[in-house]
Amino acid sequence: MDLIHPNAAHEWIQHDRSTAEDVVTRLAGAKVAITNKVPITAGALAQLPDLRFVTVAATGYDCIDLDACNACGVTVSNVRGYAKSTVPEHTFALILALKRAIPGYRNAVLKGRWQEEQQFCFFDYPISDLAGGKIGIIGEGVIGQAVGKIAEAFGMEVMFAAHKGVEGLGPLYTPFEQVLAEADVITCHAPLTPGTRNVLAMPEFRAMKRRPIIVNTARGGLVNEADAVAALEEGLISGLGFDVLTSEPPSPDNPIFGAAARPDVILTPHTAWASDQAMAEVWRQVIESIDAFLSGAPVRTLT
Repeated sequence: MDLIHPNAAHEWIQHDRSTAEDVVTRLAGAKVAITNKVPITAGALAQLPDLRFVTVAATGYDCIDLDACNACGVTVSNVRGYAKSTVPEHTFALILALKRAIPGYRNAVLKGRWQEEQQFCFFDYPISDLAGGKIGIIGEGVIGQAVGKIAEAFGMEVMFAAHKGVEGLGPLYTPFEQVLAEADVITCHAPLTPGTRNVLAMPEFRAMKRRPIIVNTARGGLVNEADAVAALEEGLISGLGFDVLTSEPPSPDNPIFGAAARPDVILTPHTAWASDQAMAEVWRQVIESIDAFLSGAPVRTLT
């Protein structure tokens, strides 16, 4: 990928890997910072008087203390819309693989199960069509809407879940409890906020009547990971497709990581966003945001 640089005269300093402890040292004297997962905190900002602009190379900005940035006069920008194809496509890759039991059958074939059966096919894992089923989508933004369109093309009924505990949101939404009861697939596309953390946990899993598969390609923490594995083991749900976890990379004792070898679990390493085309668009927007800020007309601002 061609990593273009800003048009204005500048000194470019790039670090391959940084931690929170590196922020003050590495941003000392900088006017502009590019970050993704490395946090910019109030404590760091207090020691960075020259910093005036932070551009986040992602849509999620929970790593940035926006209140502190406002107080310090630091403008913050992010990138938007770059994942409107790549994340929905990855979401449906997980959905299809789980509904068609592809991981289980692939592993069985590699282990010689086909030859053992001595006939043209075998049926070790259940297979279910998408057509005629219902999908519950938590998050009604650009990505959630794109997932809904793909689901409709597969012949599914789409339900956008009302925000948990909130009523009167309008005709787009299906009551949250109804989504839990009726969905064959539930997929998360919401930001991680205090109101969405653990939006799916054991009380929700116990309310699911159709043993849905659960997909999370949005943010770790939307689904309670220990409860999700427990629900799978109890038969309350029929599969897990996760691209994000609460800590990345996961610790060895992370419940989803521990269950990843199961045929009804797929864990991918936060790559739903990472098509070649999406990466190029992320970087284009990052550089665009720097050029716009330096010209006095910042774009996609959060502060």
